[in-house]
Amino acid sequence: MRQLAAVREEIAPWLEIGRQAEELRGLLELAIEDEERSVAEEVAVGAAELAGRLEELEFQLQLSGPYDRGPALLAVHAGAGGTEAQDWAQMLLRMYLRWAERHRYQTEILDLSEGEEAGIKSATIEVRGPLAYGYLKSERGVPRLVRLSPFDQAHRRHTSFVLVEVMPLVESDVAVEIRPDDVKLDTFRSGGPGGQNVNKVNTAVRQKHVPSGIAITCSTERSQLQKRETAMKMLRSKLLEIELEKRERQPAELKGEHIEAAWGNQIRNYVLHPYRLVKDERTGLETTDTAAVLDGDLDRYIKAYLAWSVGRDGR
Repeated sequence: MRQLAAVREEIAPWLEIGRQAEELRGLLELAIEDEERSVAEEVAVGAAELAGRLEELEFQLQLSGPYDRGPALLAVHAGAGGTEAQDWAQMLLRMYLRWAERHRYQTEILDLSEGEEAGIKSATIEVRGPLAYGYLKSERGVPRLVRLSPFDQAHRRHTSFVLVEVMPLVESDVAVEIRPDDVKLDTFRSGGPGGQNVNKVNTAVRQKHVPSGIAITCSTERSQLQKRETAMKMLRSKLLEIELEKRERQPAELKGEHIEAAWGNQIRNYVLHPYRLVKDERTGLETTDTAAVLDGDLDRYIKAYLAWSVGRDGR
């Protein structure tokens, strides 16, 4: 039933465009017959809007991966640089939340580790909406920020790095094998700026997958049971993402391409000083409107990456 509902949801926009095209065709025939210029102009405006929606649907056909149309987990991790990098991580988290809000996606913060002075050390959010993973997978990598540091008394220019991970959100019925004996569960006292429960009760859980060494924490749910379930969901998604990366890497290795390490995969530069520029290192797309991008206007970069990746893969 879930697959049937997904197919209906996917087909519905195409059927609606077909219906509207037939209506516009009928209006155009009447306008020609009655020589109604105003109606013809109305049809022209409607046709332009319809063409835009059709172009968007055709673009979405590029998202043909098994998880592209489903929800996603997005995680940001501050790199080296202390407070400066942690502030950059918080800026990116806000940018992705604003992007999701623009698309009317549902978001939930599953884990959040705050910095000592400012910003965040890491955060994981769940993003639910049509094509969430298909779009957000373009953000996987290391974005770089160059700016005059607000935390430097000398007001010098600093460079910061943050790792962004994007994983498909795995539903419980997807086959990702995790043996109970392979998972070690710990509870610990969460840190942060304050609060009545901090350092008083166990408010966070950590699940470690022993074979892979992957550790997942969850500190935002109310009950311990909810934390454990959410942590397991995050662990399942992370293991699936590792498997997907292995599958993507194999064809590239056969073709003799150089595979960069994930931590060194700088995808985009955000320069706020001495000039303003956001440039994607993969596609070459750039803009000087840094404020708009940091406020969630990412669609131009996401679409450019998807078009670039399709051509690069020869699909």
